Amino acid sequence: MPANNSVAWKNLKSHAYSMSKTHISSLFTDEPERFSNFTFSQNNLLLDLSKQRINKESLTLLIQLAEERSLCEWIKNLFNGAHVNDSEDRPALHTALRSPANSSLSINGKNIIEDVHNNLARMESMVNRVHSGQWRGFTGHPIDTVVNIGVGGSDLGPLMACKALSENQTDTAQNIKIHFVSSMDGSQLAELLNSLNPARTLFVISSKSFTTIDTLANAQTAKKWLKKSSSTASEETLVSRHFIGVSANPDKAKEWGIPKSNQLEFWDWTGGRYSMWSAIGLPIAMQLGMKGFREFLSGAHSMDEHFRTAPLAENLPVLLAMVGIWNINFLHINAHAILPYDGRLSPLPAYLEQLEMESNGKSVDRQGNAINYKTCPILWGEVGTNAQHAFYQLLHQGTEAVMCDFIVAARRYHDTDNPELQHQHQLNLANCLAQSRILSLGDSVLEGAADAPAFKRYKGNQPCTTIMLDELNPFSFGQLIAMYEHKVFVQSVIWNINPFDQWGVELGKTVATSLLSALSPEKAQPTFDSSTNGLLNRIAERGA
Repeated sequence: MPANNSVAWKNLKSHAYSMSKTHISSLFTDEPERFSNFTFSQNNLLLDLSKQRINKESLTLLIQLAEERSLCEWIKNLFNGAHVNDSEDRPALHTALRSPANSSLSINGKNIIEDVHNNLARMESMVNRVHSGQWRGFTGHPIDTVVNIGVGGSDLGPLMACKALSENQTDTAQNIKIHFVSSMDGSQLAELLNSLNPARTLFVISSKSFTTIDTLANAQTAKKWLKKSSSTASEETLVSRHFIGVSANPDKAKEWGIPKSNQLEFWDWTGGRYSMWSAIGLPIAMQLGMKGFREFLSGAHSMDEHFRTAPLAENLPVLLAMVGIWNINFLHINAHAILPYDGRLSPLPAYLEQLEMESNGKSVDRQGNAINYKTCPILWGEVGTNAQHAFYQLLHQGTEAVMCDFIVAARRYHDTDNPELQHQHQLNLANCLAQSRILSLGDSVLEGAADAPAFKRYKGNQPCTTIMLDELNPFSFGQLIAMYEHKVFVQSVIWNINPFDQWGVELGKTVATSLLSALSPEKAQPTFDSSTNGLLNRIAERGA
């Protein structure tokens, strides 16, 4: 049955009629204990939904919708290895990547948790060799620079985590510099190579298939750079000392030249955008050390257990997801701003753009039917203090309704004796709380605002969620990302779509390949649409 034909959906639609006419400020006036009634926590993470345009009836009806959509059964299937990725006929077991070693999950008669931890042990050996100075380049000098070459989930996740956890390096990791390269045009890599010492640089080629054109083009450029740097070392020596391959296709990695001893594996049941918990997270471990990486996994696992066992009405990923469903499908808000108030989280909006829009940007349900209701909204965002001087004008006084996630750590610089930095954190917190307050409540919070001219008024009523970590560290960051992952899954269940495939990404790659012949030195006569033909001719005329 289509999601919008259920009884709970129809009840929510009726309820939304009255709530759509309600201002969030009036909800606070009517309910003095609103914060305690709409705030939920898990370990050191707090989820404040009090600035959403909801009341107790809204949450009750949303949970009824989740129950009607058999959410508990879907959660069970996700963790048990059922083929929830039905279009590719396989499970989605990113949660297994952060399961403890003493747990067990059998797939086709094999305990995959054992495979996961064997791979982690290999990963730890590599990390320790680099940190101890025992991994040496072609001149015998120790490696001091790691360059991750990947794209999509093989880039966004590790890059984000390394930035977020930049203050959590161990002593042994502090001398290792981590860089990320993803652009197809080679500009990132070309600029970076000019500043690196080839004898001390280790490249990590991260590709699930080990056939990704963008990644392999950059990897080939790196290999040629190393060859130019050494007139005596063989290609086999250069690759064995300066390349690690992380892939679900070890044969392709070996074919490229990477020996088995330099390979780390992950599996086809790990989606690219869910892969940083696997060996794709090697750069994170290089920065944090394996102890920190395991804390990161542990934080995610704690959220997994909460998601798997907590009642729906107290379940943070479920509540976050269902409030999103409320905004998108019943209040018709189709824009979502991600606003971290922490410079370390600057890559988080881009990461969540991929996680949500690649997962749930679907218009066909699991049965192949066209959907007649909204699914994933448009996500964008920026570090909050920068965003205040950019697009907050639209949030405060524009014509678009936007739901906003404010993400902040309550504590920072508390273990230093630097009062200036502590004061800056207080300024940051003040801005975060002030902006969410005005966006949701409007200028009713300001005395005399009603007398201001129209161009100075703030209407408010933008629904805001605040996610507050006690502090940003590997464990809490793992919690945060796992919560968003499970939120995406919950929404996919409500919308009856598959969040684990991304067929919309594939056609562009196929068509790009078909255009290469028209751009080759032979320049085959273009036979495409008139616009593409015209642009190809222009490129040819300009001597490309």
